[in-house]
Amino acid sequence: MRCPAPIVFREKRCHMSREALFEAFIDSIGQPFMFVDNDHMIRYVNGPGLEYYRPGEELTGRSIFDFHNENSCRIIREVHAALQAGEEERMITDNQKHRAWMRAVRALDGSLLGYFERYERPADGN
Repeated sequence: MRCPAPIVFREKRCHMSREALFEAFIDSIGQPFMFVDNDHMIRYVNGPGLEYYRPGEELTGRSIFDFHNENSCRIIREVHAALQAGEEERMITDNQKHRAWMRAVRALDGSLLGYFERYERPADGN
């Protein structure tokens, strides 16, 4: 196994695993983030997501369908099929509280590994 080059932060060398680096990066996004695999199992929730989705620590390893109503489950299945067919991202919610998207996560060969949900506040700040 090849040792990755050290990452430099503010002139200090930071030796961390690739997994730790990715986790730190995703946690630093500041918005709730949840990765779901193709079997619709929740595999990762970032720090802000753990706060947003209560109780966040109980989500990992469970089906996303356990936390949605019938209509939302239908939308998730439809968007997942579109992602499998090549679509990259689709907005699934746009209301006064937030906007939500499902976005494809792909392997280098283009195959779908799963998707993530991301949230933003509306542009008017409400």
